[in-house]
Amino acid sequence: MSQKTVIRAERVSRRFGKDAAEVVAVDQVSFSLMQGEFAALVGPSGSGKSTLLNLVGGLDDADDGRIELAGRDLASLSASEKSDFRRDHIGFIFQSYNLIPVLSAAENIEYIMLIQGVKGAERRRRVDEMLEIVGLSGLGHRRPAEMSGGQQQRVAVARAMASNPEIILADEPTANLDSKTGIALLETMRKLNESEGVTFLFSTHDQKIIDRAKRLIWLEDGRIMGDERAQTL
Repeated sequence: MSQKTVIRAERVSRRFGKDAAEVVAVDQVSFSLMQGEFAALVGPSGSGKSTLLNLVGGLDDADDGRIELAGRDLASLSASEKSDFRRDHIGFIFQSYNLIPVLSAAENIEYIMLIQGVKGAERRRRVDEMLEIVGLSGLGHRRPAEMSGGQQQRVAVARAMASNPEIILADEPTANLDSKTGIALLETMRKLNESEGVTFLFSTHDQKIIDRAKRLIWLEDGRIMGDERAQTL
């Protein structure tokens, strides 16, 4: 595994509310991830894992501390620079899929590459490749409403991978899936991690992800309570 650090958080905090109503969602958290890790932020609801994932992805701003992604300090970027950085370096997978309903599966996957200015022939090649990888060959013409939840989440995985990001952030990606579908999806993501070398960071309390992650960062009340690596990789 490469020793390049792709995520670095240093004493990061995020607070919501004011005075007596203030809630510290993330409290002085520090950790780093190396390229190619398959890691999970783990903890019960309210532990701060989704908030921390949003901070790492630049979807929210920390009140204190520093976050670096792929060598860039997120706080140093303007709003437009941060948007461009997310587009070019990060893939997102959400539990609600977040697909564009009026677009086909293929068009949803292609969309980010269209924004990046990737040429048409390369976009089509990459879409076909990703549909095959996630087991949806021949279904690219279907719109989200014509697909099962598991198929929609596979499209979301393909969309996240299509732009060749360095990092994929996945917030409870199996929450809306049955056990069999969730396991199949996780195996797909693990194969992508191993073949493409993309860093995966999950936010989850799903035992299926916990069993498959190669590193677990345990959160409770916004603080890291444990950080462990799988003994057998």
